[in-house]
Amino acid sequence: MDFKWLEDFLVLAETHSFSRSAELRGVTQSAFSRRIRALEEWLGTDLLSRESYPVRLTPEGMLFRETAEEAVRMIQARRAEFRDHTRARGGEISFVALHSLTVTFLPGWLMRLKAATGQMTSRVKPENFDRCIEALTEGGYDFFLTYAHPQVNIPLDPGGFPHLVVGTDQLVAVARPGWPPEWQSEGMPMLKYSRGSFLNEMARIALAQPGAPRVYTAHTDEASMAESMKSMAVAGHGMVWLPRLLVEAEIDSGRLEVVATELPMQIRLYRNAARGRGITGRVWDAARELGAGYSKTE
Repeated sequence: MDFKWLEDFLVLAETHSFSRSAELRGVTQSAFSRRIRALEEWLGTDLLSRESYPVRLTPEGMLFRETAEEAVRMIQARRAEFRDHTRARGGEISFVALHSLTVTFLPGWLMRLKAATGQMTSRVKPENFDRCIEALTEGGYDFFLTYAHPQVNIPLDPGGFPHLVVGTDQLVAVARPGWPPEWQSEGMPMLKYSRGSFLNEMARIALAQPGAPRVYTAHTDEASMAESMKSMAVAGHGMVWLPRLLVEAEIDSGRLEVVATELPMQIRLYRNAARGRGITGRVWDAARELGAGYSKTE
């Protein structure tokens, strides 16, 4: 059983609405419904009466709600105790971040951050966009580092999860130089990210820009790993939209070339405001100072 299933169930027991609960949990309604069903299958009973609207708890659901509330309360209290003890020993900050940013932006930025705040330890978990949102909202991490664009929704309440703009990048379409002439006449084979991934949304926006190349899907990476997509492009499989910071060296060396107009993106740092004690506050202030020039242009 996954612990987040309990939290999902408790939110649903409070709202009596799958759509509202999914929104509060930062996931799609279909993903939320699958998690509730998985909990019911694990328990071996129905917790909800789905024939009515709003959704009602079954008698078993009402009994289990008490158990789930107590279990979540005890686990969260113990986790907070352990984390406070860790922080007291040395000051730890934790980040969840998009995979590509942990390769390109985070290493140098984190060095500047540590220089500004003094001695501290750090913990980073690379994840896809949806899992990053979950990790931040569930309280396991202090900060979330992500790309952002005005046309892509980031489902975080500004009051509970404020953000800073800490950098910029561009989404750039690249392909191996010397591509076949038919790519010009028949369309370019595109390496596509999985549906619902952040970079897939960005690529969709980029392809709607004036002057975007004509493409057809030749390959889909269901893990949506930008590094593996870059390798596919270098090998000549087609064109792909990638963060420029990730392909700067390949463009400079001539292994890849730009084939379309670039799309600007922000790099944002989101904070869980509920985790505002001690070192996290100093890190936030330092990040604001380091990103002062970017925030003025937001």
